[in-house]
Amino acid sequence: MAAASKKYFYGTGRRKESVARVFLKKGSGKFTVNGRELADYFPRETARMIIARPMNEVNMNDHFDIMVTVKGGGISGQAGAVRMGIARALVDYDEEGGKAKGGTVKVAEKGESLTFRQKLRQGGHLTRDARCVERKKFGLRKARKRCQFSKR
Repeated sequence: MAAASKKYFYGTGRRKESVARVFLKKGSGKFTVNGRELADYFPRETARMIIARPMNEVNMNDHFDIMVTVKGGGISGQAGAVRMGIARALVDYDEEGGKAKGGTVKVAEKGESLTFRQKLRQGGHLTRDARCVERKKFGLRKARKRCQFSKR
């Protein structure tokens, strides 16, 4: 399928208990999360910076309209899930025909051209962060917290 005939590019991201479905469409940079603006849904600046990193890595900030549906977990997990979904959608764009329109990224310090997949993998955006909350064990107060030991 050529990039011209494809209406949108899709990526799924996961982090902790959160799952994000990301749809990229050619546009002017409009960003909606669950039907709301990005700044309304993620009020913290750090969360918005995490989300914007994959787009900054490949210099595609204002080339796409991004629509995200995210559920589960908290704000931090959802931001990480959206970041991974955007990175996967950018790889989908690059491999579906973005290369014909200059989709490879030039790395200035080395002078070699990299694909979106290579560049985003170097930045760590395509790697699933497997850390999650440890389960509570029986006989304990939390996962590792025990009752205070009393000698006498």
